[in-house]
Amino acid sequence: MNDRADITAEPTEELSLLKTRVDELEQAEEALRESEARYRSFFEQAAVGVAEIEHVTGRFLTANRRLCELLGRTAEEMRATTFQAITHPEDLHLHEDKSEQLLAGKIDHYTLEKRYLSRDGTAVWVNITVSHPQNTGMPCRYNIVVVEDITERKQAEEALREKTEELDRYFTMTLDLLCIADTDGYFRRLNRQWELTLGYDLAELEGRRFLDFVHPEDMESTLQAVSRLGHQEQVLNFTNRYRCKDGSYRWIEWRSFPSGKVIYAAARDITERKQAEEALVEQGNKMSSIFRAAPVGIGTVINRVLQEANDMLCQMTGYSREELVGQDALILYPTREDYDYVGKEKYRQIGEKNIGTVETRWRKKDGAVIDILLSSTPLVAADLSKGVTFTALEITELRGMEKKLHHAQKLESLGTLAGGIAHDFNNLLMGIQGYASLALLEMDPADPNYGKLKRIEEQVKSGADLTKQLLGFARGGRYEMVPTDMNHLLEKTSSLFCRTKKEITLQRKYGEDLRIVEADRGQMEQVFMNLYVNAWQAMPQGGEIYLETQNVILNDERTSPHGVKPGPYVKVSVTDTGMGMDKKTMERIFDPFFTTKALGRGTGLGLATVYGIVKGHRGLINVYSEPGHGTTFNLYLPASDREVMHAATATAAAAIARGTETILLVDDEKMVLEVSRDLLESLGYLVHAAGSGQEALAVYMEKKEKIDLVLLDMIMPGISGGETFDRLREINPGIRVLLSSGYSINGEAIKIMDRGCNGFLQKPFQLENLSRKVRELLDS
Repeated sequence: MNDRADITAEPTEELSLLKTRVDELEQAEEALRESEARYRSFFEQAAVGVAEIEHVTGRFLTANRRLCELLGRTAEEMRATTFQAITHPEDLHLHEDKSEQLLAGKIDHYTLEKRYLSRDGTAVWVNITVSHPQNTGMPCRYNIVVVEDITERKQAEEALREKTEELDRYFTMTLDLLCIADTDGYFRRLNRQWELTLGYDLAELEGRRFLDFVHPEDMESTLQAVSRLGHQEQVLNFTNRYRCKDGSYRWIEWRSFPSGKVIYAAARDITERKQAEEALVEQGNKMSSIFRAAPVGIGTVINRVLQEANDMLCQMTGYSREELVGQDALILYPTREDYDYVGKEKYRQIGEKNIGTVETRWRKKDGAVIDILLSSTPLVAADLSKGVTFTALEITELRGMEKKLHHAQKLESLGTLAGGIAHDFNNLLMGIQGYASLALLEMDPADPNYGKLKRIEEQVKSGADLTKQLLGFARGGRYEMVPTDMNHLLEKTSSLFCRTKKEITLQRKYGEDLRIVEADRGQMEQVFMNLYVNAWQAMPQGGEIYLETQNVILNDERTSPHGVKPGPYVKVSVTDTGMGMDKKTMERIFDPFFTTKALGRGTGLGLATVYGIVKGHRGLINVYSEPGHGTTFNLYLPASDREVMHAATATAAAAIARGTETILLVDDEKMVLEVSRDLLESLGYLVHAAGSGQEALAVYMEKKEKIDLVLLDMIMPGISGGETFDRLREINPGIRVLLSSGYSINGEAIKIMDRGCNGFLQKPFQLENLSRKVRELLDS
């Protein structure tokens, strides 16, 4: 029984133990289920992605809800893929070394950042922690991966990186000077623009005291600025000069603000601006000086009100600056019409070319009216509403000079015309005179026709005298220029005039040591006699004539309007106490054929001849007169250094001189050629006639050994008299040539005489004059 009892007891114990074990297993299983439930709950509810990945294939065994949401896939889709398939291709290599170390047990986990690809292909940045379960008692075929979504952080980092790179690029590329410094006065960081501006390498600047580079004169103001920055002022602007590596200085403009112990500053090199400002100030000073000292009037007008006026403008108008500035510009104009015309013309011109120039009149403070050349330009381009600046040049004297010049040009033209008429008329008179002389030569003085022919000669002489006046007006009456004493000539002519004009009283005031004048005495006598006659006619009831001479020096300002040279002159004044002239009459006094006498009482050539002869002597003449106050004529004749030549006291008898020599006669006028040949042949000479310069040269080349004298006309077509003379001189430098012309000895004739021509014979000439002049040259 005991044995049986023992046998029965053992199974009971085993069963009890088994039951206990079963209970323990059930409890363990329950705990496992609870643990698994907690793990599953933790796994699914985790805020981060969690997965189990088979380490051999990389296939997802499990993936929690967060990971599925992160990648946009379901759990089934996750289990159907591998981590390699959803990893960004560029990030696959990140696992290689670390996976091997993990499986080898060298590390218990590793962490890395990578990109997963969501279902739509979007890259998702994650931070993964991979671990491999250890100490499970058996090999584990999977890795546990914890996945944290760091996309937003990565995006923020990328944005920050891009911003930083952008700021770095700006810091590097900007043309401004950027720097970071501390309040202790040291550079921390600078951009490359400092190198370009100062010439130092950045290594030579960074870590240096910025005060070491400040100009000594700017040190105090810079220290004050830094001190204010130290007191945390928000923004500070200041300028100073920094030393360059080459020792020069550049102006720097700063804009700085502090942050704790750091100063952030942006600066700009303003050296060129400073230089421009200094140049502008200097230019302003220069312009101010020019404005004050300019030789033309300068002013500004805004809304018709004068704003500025320089010294010359005040001088021109007679007003002070205080009297002009603030006044309506109308104060300068004699009439409202003048003002309106300037305004209208100014607007028209400025609209076309931004500057307007107009001639106008101004009224001075004393009431005098002056001519003005006015130029205006807007203060603001093309906008007259903002005002104008103007320059004013007084041209009153210039306009007067222009009138004189126009008058002189008109007289010049008339003189040319008169000279041409006189030349042609003299040729006609030459034919009449010549044939009359030939007829008288062969006629008995008792013949009844002898007296008639003599009267023809007298009329020819009268006609010749008339052409002399025309030629005198044409500035051509200079037959023989000799050094002359004007005092002696005035004394001679005035004494002769007064013998027949007892009602006239002469008053003389001759200058001492009067300079000599080279003049044609006959023509100058004609000038003075015409002036005496003009004075006498202005004093029908008698009066006085004042004669005065003096030495003067004329400058360019006095002579240039008249076309003569400056230098020493002899001034001759002829003044009468007659009725005088008004301004209109004075403007025409020297016009040919102008006269105030009744028709038939005067030719109007007297004063025109005076004007022409004075001009022909390279002098000038002016007149001053007022109605009721007489008239003064002032003659200015160029002085000479030569000594006076006194005229012969006796004139040879008007005898006819004859000869037997051979003469070459040259004239393009057929009638003149024929009558001159007859006259010369009547005197016994052998004559070869040529109707042109070409023919004359041919004849002379053929008969030069026999020809003793050439009588040469000056005005000819083709080869002129001057050119013919020059060619004859080339053939025979010693040839004798007597020049003849219907013109007086002016212009070209003077030049020919200066080149060595032996004499001049004025047409029309009488037989006696011809014979005497020819004989003089042949006997010389």
